[in-house]
Amino acid sequence: MVVSLERLRYQKQAREILRSEEGYALAVRRMTEPESVFGQLKNNRGFRRFLLRGMEKVTLEVGWLSLAHNVLKQAAVDQKRKTAILQ
Repeated sequence: MVVSLERLRYQKQAREILRSEEGYALAVRRMTEPESVFGQLKNNRGFRRFLLRGMEKVTLEVGWLSLAHNVLKQAAVDQKRKTAILQ
C-alpha cells in the first residue's frame, strides 16, 4: 500500500481550514448554492429531462442551460441597476 505524504498534508490543511468558522461558513455556502440553480432550472424554466443522449451531448446541453441561466441572471441585475439609476 502506497501513501502519498503530499496528499496527507493537503488533507490535514483542508481539515484545518474547514474547522475554522470562516471555512465552515464557506463550506455551508458551497453546499447550498448549486441547489438553487437546479431548482430554478426545474421549476422556473421547466427543465425536466435531457433531450440528447450521450455524455458529450449532455455536457453540451448542460452548458447551454448554464449559459442561459447566467445570461438571464445578468439581465436581471442590469435591469435592477438601470431602475436604481433612473430613480
